Amino acid sequence: MRPSTSSGQTEVVRVTHPFPQSLLVIGSGNMAGAMLRGWFAQGLDPASVTVVDPSPRDLSAGVRHLTGIAPDIAPPDWLLLGIKPQMLGDVAPQLAGIDLSQALVVSMLAGVECSGLRAALPSARAIARIMPNMAVSIGQSVTALYAEGLGEADRDRLESLFAMLGTAEWLADESQMHLVTALSGSGPAYLFRFIDSLGKAAEGLGMPADQAARFAMAMVRGSAELAHRSDETPAQLAERVASPGGTTRAALNVLDADAALDRLLAEAVDAAAKRSVELGQ
Repeated sequence: MRPSTSSGQTEVVRVTHPFPQSLLVIGSGNMAGAMLRGWFAQGLDPASVTVVDPSPRDLSAGVRHLTGIAPDIAPPDWLLLGIKPQMLGDVAPQLAGIDLSQALVVSMLAGVECSGLRAALPSARAIARIMPNMAVSIGQSVTALYAEGLGEADRDRLESLFAMLGTAEWLADESQMHLVTALSGSGPAYLFRFIDSLGKAAEGLGMPADQAARFAMAMVRGSAELAHRSDETPAQLAERVASPGGTTRAALNVLDADAALDRLLAEAVDAAAKRSVELGQ
């Protein structure tokens, strides 16, 4: 409560949480399941959640589970789509029997734009898109948000809800969602590949495989945290490590030759972004 006003009365301030009153989740794979567990840990009532999934993983006690979309599902406050993009054409007709006139549809379908979602679910009150990544399972995801014509209250709740799982940032242009998918959505896999390759490189030169893997993992973890805390850019930090004529400079000369690393990652991100576009067509 706030302090007493000049009239001597105490002004009561009601704090509302960002959780939807009722949440219908269609598809609870790795990403959606991790999101739910993160929200449950921060106060979302399992009894307010209905999950439709033929084979869900580790559902919390109290969650209503259905193997298919039933006609008696109550109109939800929010509808979270956690299915594969290719499944929307099959799922949308099944959702036609549910009253979505008061529902905010939140979609994590890669490549499927708001116009496609609106065409598939024309009765929905509002539609928003999200793109988290695997780090949502440890509360460290960066989640991109996009919506057209969404009211301020919905925007605030959506941002607050995903900020609980790491950080959340709005995109001004929907086309950037393809790039976010390729950069941060798929990005953990690129880093995992790098860690694996780095360990293999040391192993190939004679270090025991398990020890090489531990060193590579610990190095990446510490370096990522250092970059996160530093005011310098990653490029500047790299130059700080690389003394002229030293070991690091010798290695960077290989990575920097003909911009090899930059070109490789540009090609990888471009391929992922193009695939995102294809999935939405």
